[in-house]
Amino acid sequence: MRVIKVVIDFVMDILETIVFIGSLFIVIYLFVAQPNLVKGVSMEPTFQTNDYILTSKVTYRIRPMHRGDIVVFKSPRNPDIDYIKRIIALPGDNILVRNGNVFVNDELINEPYIAARTNLWGEGGFLKEGVSLVIPPENVFVMGDNRPHSSDSREFGYIPLSSIIGQVFYRYFPPTKAHWLKNPWPKNRQTKLGLQIADFFLPLAKLG
Repeated sequence: MRVIKVVIDFVMDILETIVFIGSLFIVIYLFVAQPNLVKGVSMEPTFQTNDYILTSKVTYRIRPMHRGDIVVFKSPRNPDIDYIKRIIALPGDNILVRNGNVFVNDELINEPYIAARTNLWGEGGFLKEGVSLVIPPENVFVMGDNRPHSSDSREFGYIPLSSIIGQVFYRYFPPTKAHWLKNPWPKNRQTKLGLQIADFFLPLAKLG
């Protein structure tokens, strides 16, 4: 009987450990960070298809979004699908594309991370050649790094802050390319003066 009791205690200890680790994983997944699989070529050369990345769900609870951040958000056409894109313009910014160049607040932005110059979607697209748009409150403008092969705000318009899941901060697979991700925009261009905290934190507070 003593042997049986030892075995039962051992099994119970293992089960308690499994339950604890499982519960911890669920809490982290729901509230702190989640893994995402990159599908498609829209973020090349930054990410390739089948890369695995980690997305922080807490970053935008402690700081505003920055231009140049890479984010995961719900597709505006199918909420069951997650998109991965880069924030180009914040609420209140104006954005303009002319001759393949992107201007934010009338300043040409340097984008060493893109695969090709910025094209537009013609008559069916949201952003038109040479037409400046002002980003409305509680929305951002996003683009993929592989501009000729990315469905993004140029095509379907602004992204509500409430649809953003979080900021991509780490690539962990393949192991040979694992590294922390840095925002390539200059520090003085990432944020804006007079930023309204409510523009970023209130919508995101609704997220689980």
